[in-house]
Amino acid sequence: SFTDNLNGDLLTLRPENTASVTRSVIEHNLTYSGPKKLWYYGQMFRHERPQRGRYRQFNQFGIEAFGFEGPEIEAEQLFLINRLWASLGFKKHSFPKLELNCLGSKGERLLFREALINYFSKYSGDLDEDSKKRLKNNPLRILDSKNPSLRGLISESPKITSFLGRASKNHIDNLCEMLDELNLPFKTNHNLVRGLDYYNLTVFEWKHEILGAQSTVCGGGRYDNLSELVGGKPTPAFGFAVGME
Repeated sequence: SFTDNLNGDLLTLRPENTASVTRSVIEHNLTYSGPKKLWYYGQMFRHERPQRGRYRQFNQFGIEAFGFEGPEIEAEQLFLINRLWASLGFKKHSFPKLELNCLGSKGERLLFREALINYFSKYSGDLDEDSKKRLKNNPLRILDSKNPSLRGLISESPKITSFLGRASKNHIDNLCEMLDELNLPFKTNHNLVRGLDYYNLTVFEWKHEILGAQSTVCGGGRYDNLSELVGGKPTPAFGFAVGME
């Protein structure tokens, strides 16, 4: 939200749609009769300076599913996206590549966060300005840094797998088994965290090498805690968005 310098209008522009859809589900009690699968298409905006290959105003298509606890809904959406690449004309060998990670539960992620802060604080002099800011606000985002000079430091950092409990490990293992059964190739990337910090358990991105550093064309994950965070009842949820441009 900001005031327009030209005419003084107060503007509010959405940077993504998951939180908006979640608030709508709560306001209209859309899950009263059971789980719901929703979709959207619309304009989103970036306030910060867009990185190369990205736009200040852009369009996203997305799906959000509420009320589904297990990994089945995750496998369903990932399979749907894989079919989307085929329908858009990608040849099998040129499909975007799927990367997965598990961020665990809220408690497990907090322990991981503390470990990252302790680790990167030792090397604060080697961090770039963005990473120094992230160290205070969201240290997991340092793992997603595109700065090549930080690759060695990041590769030696603590891994989320050391903090996952049995339930979290079973969840991601079951998803991986389903993807294998669907013959859907994927790669585990323990540095994959996503840009927003409401995710838990499964997170994923589809990347295409032709796009360089900004290679993600689709991303999402599970956000079981978001509904409660914005004033609703605890509701398991999973979704994704595709940048149309």
